[in-house]
Amino acid sequence: MPPTTPYAGKFSSCAPYSSNNNHPQPHSPYRNCTAPKPAKENIYNNAYSSAENPYDIPQPHSSYRSSSVSSVTAREHHYNSTYAISENPYTTSQPHSPRQHSTSCPGRAYRHTSGSSGSEQSCRNNSITAKGRIYGHGITASYGEMCYHDNSLVSASLEALIQHLVPTVDYYPDRSYVFTFLLSSRLFLHPYELMTRVCHLCVEQQRSGDTLLDKIRFREVAPKLVQLLTEWTETFPYDFRDERMMRCLKDMTHHVARGDEYSWRAMQQMTQRLIKRLSALGQYEEAVAALNAVAMERPASLKSKQASGQRSDIMSVCDDPFILAQQLTHIELDRLSFIGPEEFIQTFALKDPLENQKGFFRKRKTSNLEAYVSWFNRLSYLVATEICMPVKKKHRARIIEFFIDVAQECFNIGNFNSLMAIITGMNMSPVARLKKTWSKVNTDKFEILEHQMDPSSNFSNYRTALRGATQRSETAHSSQEKIVIPFFSLLMKDIYFLNEGCASRLANGHINFEKLWELAKQVSEFLVWRQVICPFDRDRRILQCLVTTPVFNEDELHLASYESEGPENNMEKDSRRSLRSSLLHRENRS
Repeated sequence: MPPTTPYAGKFSSCAPYSSNNNHPQPHSPYRNCTAPKPAKENIYNNAYSSAENPYDIPQPHSSYRSSSVSSVTAREHHYNSTYAISENPYTTSQPHSPRQHSTSCPGRAYRHTSGSSGSEQSCRNNSITAKGRIYGHGITASYGEMCYHDNSLVSASLEALIQHLVPTVDYYPDRSYVFTFLLSSRLFLHPYELMTRVCHLCVEQQRSGDTLLDKIRFREVAPKLVQLLTEWTETFPYDFRDERMMRCLKDMTHHVARGDEYSWRAMQQMTQRLIKRLSALGQYEEAVAALNAVAMERPASLKSKQASGQRSDIMSVCDDPFILAQQLTHIELDRLSFIGPEEFIQTFALKDPLENQKGFFRKRKTSNLEAYVSWFNRLSYLVATEICMPVKKKHRARIIEFFIDVAQECFNIGNFNSLMAIITGMNMSPVARLKKTWSKVNTDKFEILEHQMDPSSNFSNYRTALRGATQRSETAHSSQEKIVIPFFSLLMKDIYFLNEGCASRLANGHINFEKLWELAKQVSEFLVWRQVICPFDRDRRILQCLVTTPVFNEDELHLASYESEGPENNMEKDSRRSLRSSLLHRENRS
């Protein structure tokens, strides 16, 4: 039987949304960006402790970012070889990589989904005859309910895919298949249902009617079942916030304990790591909720421009663009690290009307992803607020130039999300209309940055820069060079269009696994980016300012802009009058 590695070529019917692959290697638009500025030690003397820092809650950097288990005996070494989640399951160094045309066999013949316990044979001795057809330069072959093209799984029934996930004594599914199916299976069934069926099949396949023989056979397959559950809990821990999933995991732990002590101890350690990860997630969500509550407080009243002018600006907290860019990178990586890969799929899980009856899909479990998008919006409005707030034109111009420098440093670091948020804030109409202020600003660097993030040609300039940052990360000699923080909204858009552009099911009822391979490859790259540990020192005061300083909403920004530079025409005069009346009414009601 052919390996399950995905087709390495491009699928004409399912091409990735990004297709700009012919650009030269990017270079920073700044002469001095190749070497970062030396850190200023005195800036970090007041770095806050974990008790004070709202972001210094238990991070996954230590417990979650490495899935190794402490070795108890030599026999337990099997579990210690489980891959670290910081690795991309699609790297070419791994066997059966989807980027290779491997001719090796995963050691498994196709089995019918009836759960029969017949002995497994390797693909070299496979007794099932494969039906093959030649299409152009490739060969399409069917093995029961699984269809391959050029040794790559392209479609199969849901039952066959579930069966293919189940390990046996002499078979374990390759990494790329495990990740791909666990990621996208939620489009078709609840994770709890999948886990129940996988565990049931794994146990039932070892039954022969002889109690002693059954125990011996399960003892042989138990290590591989534990390995599969370990990959599941390490890669998709948020699935286990469902009480039913935890009960199922507990039941399997008891079942394993009756058959193999070493597997039972590995299950115990796996569960401890899972609980620690879920605890860290709960603390993170509580911290973000508390910070958002503080940030919801309204800024100084706009009744008096002079009074609002007394508000301290961002430059009074941090006047070094490089340091501010570092702190922005801390926030980005902290929040990225808590986004589950499954959240990308669950954003459009509701798209299939046949699945809307299931409660799991009615509850769009994408809170961490949505919180990250909210952070982008907050940063954009913070930039606009800081620019519109000062009374004097020269102060506004100075803040604009400061944020341009911050954006430049974000680009050099590889923090494209903060870069785009800053550009977005500076292009908001309340800021863009401040012509007198902009006339005092040297916009050369800003125009270069805008060119890098130009949306034309499907963000071709940005995609080129992103590929350059990714290549730098892969050959990095320092922690800072590993940082790649993508423009997140565009990443979500790419995944969305990939899902929308391809049917999940084919005409024959099979699941389109070509599409699932492509979804998984995009999400797996994100997993590698989010695992980077930020190398910069934290500054409590700056972080607090960035995440809690109240910002203006859109109406307040427009009014602040009119207060800074008066209306230029009757339309703007009417708008200012209306905004003043509306905001004054809101203040009186509150």
